Amino acid sequence: MNIYKLLQLNRKIKSHRIKFFGLFLLHKFNKRYLAVNLDPVMACNLRCKMCYFTDEDYVKTLKGQFKDEDLERVAKTIFKRALKLQIGCGTEPTLYKNLVKIVELGKHYNVPYISITTNANLLTEEKIEALLKAGLNEFTISLHGVTKESYEGFMKKASYEKFHNAFNIFKKLKETYDFKVRINYTFNKDNFYELNEFFNHFDARSFDILQIRPIQKIGNTEYNDFDISSLTNDYPKLIQTIRATCEGNNITLMAPNTISKLDSENQSSFIFDYTFCYISPNAFWKEGFNWREESFQQYSKRIGWSNTLFSNIFKSKTQLKSLSNKLNYEIEFT
Repeated sequence: MNIYKLLQLNRKIKSHRIKFFGLFLLHKFNKRYLAVNLDPVMACNLRCKMCYFTDEDYVKTLKGQFKDEDLERVAKTIFKRALKLQIGCGTEPTLYKNLVKIVELGKHYNVPYISITTNANLLTEEKIEALLKAGLNEFTISLHGVTKESYEGFMKKASYEKFHNAFNIFKKLKETYDFKVRINYTFNKDNFYELNEFFNHFDARSFDILQIRPIQKIGNTEYNDFDISSLTNDYPKLIQTIRATCEGNNITLMAPNTISKLDSENQSSFIFDYTFCYISPNAFWKEGFNWREESFQQYSKRIGWSNTLFSNIFKSKTQLKSLSNKLNYEIEFT
């Protein structure tokens, strides 16, 4: 399954009514439509300046990790409805000792696409290969700087050498295993222009997807300059250069066409809140879901989820206005 073609299809279908009708049918017939985002442990080994882990008061509230028996129950409850399993959403999953087991559970329940989001600093060849053997489809790697100075400046406690070592391993293992590597580059006005040098520092043979996304306010972060308006005129030209290099190396590019319209209505995100399923030791999809005692189907019936999806077919875009910009980028295939 190509999850990126599904995201591209979502952007092409402009009618929210068609999308909600499709979700309604998928739910009604017990099919997969959820993007399950699982944080198995509430911790991180880095303190990135654009991340809420630099807020000491907030970090104190992030506690807990899944026990083995809880993982089994989580998988039984939700994995049958997952179109994609994303391990690591707001924390660092490689700190979790049973990471391979999560992938194995995903494969046991036939989840079509399994990805891990990580800062890559704790990855070794042994760990990477174990995850691939378990059935992992993709590594999604967070990046906040192209050069060593910028990378280690924005991603405090990180090692530029360890980061690049992981990509050397990816390139090596791509000769044996079929998997994707996606780089998520978060830019601000202080690390944007070094994207011009991106392919001087990163081997195009070591990754497959490049996402370039603007900084977002996600809490009381150490870096708090969210104004990127000064980049508006230069953004299209730089992205065009990146686009050309991606095309020449068969790399999928995910990036907004402009940054001047990022605050405008994002029609692709109308269904986001209805397909996004966040799970952690402290949360499970929606408040009130007693996931240890009831199934997804039982809870959905109890809250009238089917009726919610159906009624959205007849609501206007104004009524459904989404504040999410999670899908506010173009996906370009080579």
